[in-house]
Amino acid sequence: MSATGTIRTGTAGWVYAPWRGTFYPKGLVQKKELAHAADRLTSIEINATFRANQKPASFARWAGKTPEGFRFSLKGPQLVTHIRRLKNSAEPLANFFASGPLALGSRLGPFIWQLPPNLTYDPDSFAAFLQMLPKDIENYLALAQKADPARVEPFLDASGVGPIRHAIEPRHQSFDAPEVNALLSRHNIARVIADTTESPARELTADFAYCRLQGPARADATGYTDADIAEWAATMGQWRDAGRDVYAYFVHEDKLHAPANAIALRQALGISRPGD
Repeated sequence: MSATGTIRTGTAGWVYAPWRGTFYPKGLVQKKELAHAADRLTSIEINATFRANQKPASFARWAGKTPEGFRFSLKGPQLVTHIRRLKNSAEPLANFFASGPLALGSRLGPFIWQLPPNLTYDPDSFAAFLQMLPKDIENYLALAQKADPARVEPFLDASGVGPIRHAIEPRHQSFDAPEVNALLSRHNIARVIADTTESPARELTADFAYCRLQGPARADATGYTDADIAEWAATMGQWRDAGRDVYAYFVHEDKLHAPANAIALRQALGISRPGD
């Protein structure tokens, strides 16, 4: 890990009707919403990739609307996590990685794999899935080249792409076992920090941290307060100073205030943006 990491804060997605007239100025045309968000956030989680593979042109267009230093994270496809349930997933993984994420170039951040709540821990299938995930660009390209040409024309230009990283969000209590975190650490895969009453743990299993903040983790909470933001800023600041990059997304049910929470956290960390 480097001497000091980088913290990026953001939201899950950027197309959300209730943000129009609140986060987005009234009358802002939809095609300018991403650029507006990218002036105020430092990362966004792309969820469209969960539902279906996207095109290289889409990734390139999104990247072109964001400034240098901005990062997108990409949610892995439901075909792998929810339909195949991590099993027999070599071909859909190859098709996904070949479909165009590399067109994000330097804006490509981590891949996030969210498991279904009813998927229980199976040591063999879980270990096999983690082993398949490419951990560097060489292995990424090797897997992408195995894509089904009838389904996808592989996009293999890795220009500007940085480290290949993965985060995983298990949502069944059977994953709350030391052996799971040990396995994630062995593969340098971040366990998602959810900040909920059901999953309040903050274990770090990789050289970066990935937070999908869905809490706060207390029964009476209805949203993130100034005190919550300050506490998270202090915690993430410690991770950053220890050399870890941090990705923090507000994805709780109070979506209306997610951009304001992400901006408040960024400002509490002393990170300025053009939109301030």
